[in-house]
Amino acid sequence: MVRGTAVSPGGAEYARSPPRVRLNPVPVWVFLEERGISQNELARLAGISPGYLSQLMSGSAHPFPQMRQRLQRVLRVTDINALFTITE
Repeated sequence: MVRGTAVSPGGAEYARSPPRVRLNPVPVWVFLEERGISQNELARLAGISPGYLSQLMSGSAHPFPQMRQRLQRVLRVTDINALFTITE
């Protein structure tokens, strides 16, 4: 078996999708509530559009590594597992 592949129940190899990282919206909502700021203000602080932040919050977009770091910095979260979940 080649790295990055999986085997179907019938024995055929296929390319496995890479793990996906999703933003966990719960700590984000806590941050917004504690600081009394809007989702639009958070988007501004993170340097992204409100629409993209909305996509991250809903799980329809997956943050790339630099965006994860930026959100961690803005939200003051040091534990990546508290802010993001990884799905296979």
